[in-house]
Amino acid sequence: MMTLTADSHPPVSRLISPAQASEWLTAGWRDMWRQPLLSLGFGAVYAGGGGMIYLLLSSLEMGSLLFPLVAGFMLVGPLAAVFLYEISRRLEANEPVSFTLVVGHVMRRGGQIGNLGLILSMLMMVWMLAGLLIFALFHPPGVPLSLDNFVVNVVLQPDSPRFLLVGTVVGGAIATIAFAVSVFAMPMLLDRDVGVMEAMDFSIHAVLLNWRTMIGWAATIAVVTFFGMGLVFVGLAFTLPLIGHASWHAYRDAIGQA
Repeated sequence: MMTLTADSHPPVSRLISPAQASEWLTAGWRDMWRQPLLSLGFGAVYAGGGGMIYLLLSSLEMGSLLFPLVAGFMLVGPLAAVFLYEISRRLEANEPVSFTLVVGHVMRRGGQIGNLGLILSMLMMVWMLAGLLIFALFHPPGVPLSLDNFVVNVVLQPDSPRFLLVGTVVGGAIATIAFAVSVFAMPMLLDRDVGVMEAMDFSIHAVLLNWRTMIGWAATIAVVTFFGMGLVFVGLAFTLPLIGHASWHAYRDAIGQA
């Protein structure tokens, strides 16, 4: 395996068949249980954070804010899973795995990872602002609603189809950009000594080359993640590590030789 190597000729992406997605999930499941304490521990941190946000918004009767926050979390998901990528990288390379080693390697690549994280955070801010603007265009301004009031006063109103259509199109466009620039770029920054622009360029080309497979993979990530969030975020302790480890194996199948 090539790890943290620099090459004057950037790697090319390989063709990926849709059937390989199930293999990624199987490999991700295997990695999760090879290092259950670390994998589930990182998952529990994010699950606990999501649960606290949910309880806070519910207590303030602002549960409707949960929807854009959940969508925003999906945009920065590759950044949240970076420690899980590193666990899988070490397992694949037969390197020792520990909390200190995993965090240490991620920190050594922190500059480039931070740059990509900043780009994803900016996309998340664009999504939040776009969501607020779309909501303001279709509904009178006011304080965020509770979840019950949101369903009755927003989703079930006559203008809701247009509201949901515009929100889906705009949100889908932003999500597509975030997915394309990061799905393979974040694991590449751990695997190779490359800059963020080179990693993003590879990720975009790999997604375009395998766009049919990647549409299915993006949908799989969304379904599994929303399932974890649907269990009052407790399920994220399991679904996030599964998707994180599986995404590493997706990257390894996508990357070819220089």
